[in-house]
Amino acid sequence: MEQQERLRILAVAAADLVRDGMRVGLGTGSTADAVIRELGQRVGNGLNFTGVPTSKRTETLARSLGIPLTTLEEVQRLDLGIDGADQIDPSLDAIKGKGGALLHEKLVALACLDFVLVASTEKSVERLGVQTALPVEVVRFGWMQTAGRLSGLGLTPELRRSGAAPDGAFVTDNGGFILDCATGPITDARRLAEAVKAIPGVVEHGLFAGIANASLQVDPDGTVLNRVRPSDE
Repeated sequence: MEQQERLRILAVAAADLVRDGMRVGLGTGSTADAVIRELGQRVGNGLNFTGVPTSKRTETLARSLGIPLTTLEEVQRLDLGIDGADQIDPSLDAIKGKGGALLHEKLVALACLDFVLVASTEKSVERLGVQTALPVEVVRFGWMQTAGRLSGLGLTPELRRSGAAPDGAFVTDNGGFILDCATGPITDARRLAEAVKAIPGVVEHGLFAGIANASLQVDPDGTVLNRVRPSDE
């Protein structure tokens, strides 16, 4: 099945989770974009919900589709969050942040009563860190020293460059830099998350450990698989 059709099927399944009156966290990235477009169509057909965007990109898209928006300053809790992932392990721990919005994505995810990851089944891995780097947002001041401290944890950080400016660094919505850190297979996501966050200069990292309670993933044939976090997690 074509990738575009798989994405459409996944977006429909994710949008089915949204009910009238909900406050919904809207993720960032190509998969999240597909869900937002599906939700926009449903708003046009009468669905009534309010979204909280995780990036300027998501805000612009949602507004263009007529989705009513609010902010975390205006609401305390969200009913549901829907966002993509770069990797998902069997416990539904994930690596996120390829789109550079990991800080806002995590703040929104932590405000959600239910947080659901949406992705293709190709994003499933036995251990996080295989083939995908861990994004870490850092403050721009002293970022090279921060990179050195990350190296001290056994990571291999590389400054993310902007596609629009090949010689310049990618800058987040918060004005920070992203260090994409090769980790190798991660044996203890929560321990690594704590170690990275404890480094001065680190704003946030893309390890989403213990946050998602479910995932929707589409396989190559277009079948959507619903996974739930193990009860002992």
